Amino acid sequence: MPAPDRGPRGPPVSMPGRRGALREPANFGFSLGAALALLLLLLPACCPVTAQNDTEPIVLEGKCLVVCDSSPSGDGAVTSSLGISVRSGSAKVAFSATRSTNHEPSEMSNRTMTIYFDQVLVNIGNHFDLASSIFVAPRKGIYSFSFHVVKVYNRQTIQVSLMQNGYPVISAFAGDQDVTREAASNGVLLLMEREDKVHLKLERGNLMGGWKYSTFSGFLVFPL
Repeated sequence: MPAPDRGPRGPPVSMPGRRGALREPANFGFSLGAALALLLLLLPACCPVTAQNDTEPIVLEGKCLVVCDSSPSGDGAVTSSLGISVRSGSAKVAFSATRSTNHEPSEMSNRTMTIYFDQVLVNIGNHFDLASSIFVAPRKGIYSFSFHVVKVYNRQTIQVSLMQNGYPVISAFAGDQDVTREAASNGVLLLMEREDKVHLKLERGNLMGGWKYSTFSGFLVFPL
């Protein structure tokens, strides 16, 4: 007697431990790791995350990056446990220099007309070189500068310019002949690229016997 019809047969099912058993894809672990890394880089821009050392949130192209056990270096770079080095923007840059004594212009100052300073009051980041009296920007950003150059018992008009990469940006004058002490002062915000240089130059007149109490200061307002 023929066997009753049991309907259409499905595909054979392999049992564990036998030939043909179902196996987990070999690259499953790799795909999971890649997915986690992608998720890390696609976090919303509205989620500031603070590292364990209380540094400021680190933003990359509008995305947040979680940094564990980070250690900022002197130039503001942060290296995370993931081996990614980024700039936190929290590093401080500031300087203030003064002239503590009167100065007789030397051969070098007569040739370059650079206004030199002999004492540093603040030099956070060490980006102001006292010997050359030149500030070198450590990174691109907006910087604030101000100067106050004093002339003493000098009836000549002096003109002082703040120079960026060898070109005058702003100037100040002191020319009142009725006072014994007068200062040329000015201040400005500048957009600077990394390694741009700033110094003061005497464009007109002389500072014979002067300079004491003159100051030159600057700081990074924010990086770009």
